[in-house]
Amino acid sequence: MPLVFAAIAPHGGLAIAEACSPDERDLATVTRAGMEELGRRFGVANPDVVIVATPHNVHISNALGVVVANRIKGRLNGVTPPIELDVPSEIDLALRVLEAFGVAGLPAAGVSFGSNDTETAVAPMDWGVLIPLWFMGGRREPPMPVVVVTPARELPAADHVTAGVAIASVVATSQLRVAFIASADHGHAHLEGGPYGYHPAAAEYDSIVCERVRTDRLDKLIEIPQELVEKAKADSWWQMLMLHGVTDGWRGDLISYEAPTYFGMLTAAYLPS
Repeated sequence: MPLVFAAIAPHGGLAIAEACSPDERDLATVTRAGMEELGRRFGVANPDVVIVATPHNVHISNALGVVVANRIKGRLNGVTPPIELDVPSEIDLALRVLEAFGVAGLPAAGVSFGSNDTETAVAPMDWGVLIPLWFMGGRREPPMPVVVVTPARELPAADHVTAGVAIASVVATSQLRVAFIASADHGHAHLEGGPYGYHPAAAEYDSIVCERVRTDRLDKLIEIPQELVEKAKADSWWQMLMLHGVTDGWRGDLISYEAPTYFGMLTAAYLPS
């Protein structure tokens, strides 16, 4: 079965109305509408499993990660009623992705948690996985199986594109309909009072990303200087490079972009051309 859908989806808590405090309800309304639209298009594509690339799960020095625990479970902190998900892993697909990374010459590690038996292990679900899945498969009954992969910022940009190509090669020989989500918030230095302060690189980086997405030139993301990415405090470059490798030749649709607070949020859907 082919890859049937892909997306860039934000993972800031503002994307979920129920996770917002009363003074946050009027923020990120454009993004929430974009996430609802991604959910609608995801449903039309009707995948069997979703692969999520997140920057907020395990961090392995100089290596990509693939979660191989039997289930992945988590909740957003400080939210009442709870925003939480508990989803199964698609273990066979995860192990094939891990193997494909090795075949491609990429350093990678399988990651589990808790029980030494992966059949009973439950890995923590970070917000970079939970928030996109809240709109795309996580609240389905039963929940959609997932494969979680993590980037490695010490590795070259080209390695993340290669990782995406490796994922695409696995999906192409799978018996499953697969979706891929690049979980990505962009520049985090848009606001002087934010946790990362203000730097004009945040707006510059986000502008470049929007232009690359709007013009279907994800291949040119690799040309963004890493120094700019670092000054912008971006949380998206590596996952989008993976997305490019997965979806080379596809058509993208930029649904929304805004920087409602200190970080930028973008929604975009990808389908085969």
